[in-house]
Amino acid sequence: MSRTAQPWIYSARLDSAFILAPALVITALVLVLQEPIMALSAMPAWSWALLIIGVDVAHVYSTLFRTYADPDELRQHPALYLLTPLLCWAGGALLYSVDALWFWRALTYLAVFHFVRQQYGFMMLYSRTEQASRWRKRLDQAAIYAATLYPLLYWHTHLPRQFNWFVADDFVSLPLWFDRMGLAVYALLLGGYCIKEAHDSWRRRLINWPKNLLLLGTALSWGVGIVLFNNDLAFTALNVVAHGVPYIALIWVFCRNRAAQQPHDAPPWRVSLLFTLRLLPLYLLILLGLAYLEEGLWDGLVWRDHPGLFRLFQPLPRLTEPATLAWLVPLLALPQSTHYALDAFIWRLK
Repeated sequence: MSRTAQPWIYSARLDSAFILAPALVITALVLVLQEPIMALSAMPAWSWALLIIGVDVAHVYSTLFRTYADPDELRQHPALYLLTPLLCWAGGALLYSVDALWFWRALTYLAVFHFVRQQYGFMMLYSRTEQASRWRKRLDQAAIYAATLYPLLYWHTHLPRQFNWFVADDFVSLPLWFDRMGLAVYALLLGGYCIKEAHDSWRRRLINWPKNLLLLGTALSWGVGIVLFNNDLAFTALNVVAHGVPYIALIWVFCRNRAAQQPHDAPPWRVSLLFTLRLLPLYLLILLGLAYLEEGLWDGLVWRDHPGLFRLFQPLPRLTEPATLAWLVPLLALPQSTHYALDAFIWRLK
């Protein structure tokens, strides 16, 4: 890395605004508004719609443009894209038929793995140009894992909390001594990382801003949302915004670059025309529409939690028979489970 270069994924402006800033901005906002947030006994419907439909579920559907909407990708890995949803649904139906909580716990830990690995992936991207020794690279990896895993360990050792990942009791309770041990390791790793970065920055006369801001944003958003506050809205806002917005941006960047590499004489349907600044609102509207449709089906058929938001889906029958839910719930959750499973492969295929 030169003395002036930074290892941006796309550009300084886009990376800063949509990959690095979301975690820092939402953390600052939650800290500033902590009194009214903590006074809420339940998440308002508007904030649930904005965070869950507008970001969390929408980011799941952005994966479509990286996978099933890309003919070249489907042709190169047909078995992966055919078998993954089938196995996710079959495995989910089997778990749900045995015990519904088993299904939700499996989905929860799969989601946790996905959220943690996303931060690890960004960390590796932002350190890709550094000519570092093996132990320095290992410390980078350990630091980003510590920033995510320790708050999760705290959560497991301080159950119940006023928030869940999906449903009540989806995390397994652990003894308190795990937290004390984890806190010591957390402090040791992040302290060692800071010392290493200070030394390397002085030696190279350059601070790797995106890498360090990513770690800072991750540590703050996960620590504030899970450890500092015990509040559903605070956790959801920090968890969803810090994860979903960068993912949607990453998909847009990838597909924009992919479209630019298409030959000029390629058929129009082979070119990702959505991935231009002019059509960015259409890209986002597609994600929102799919997210609203999914959550409407959940609300109409299963939950009935937000009838005001999903009036069109209220005529649907609410299904409560365990045998029906055993195949229906994993089917409704299939976009999430497929997204979590595929994301472990699609960024390492090439």
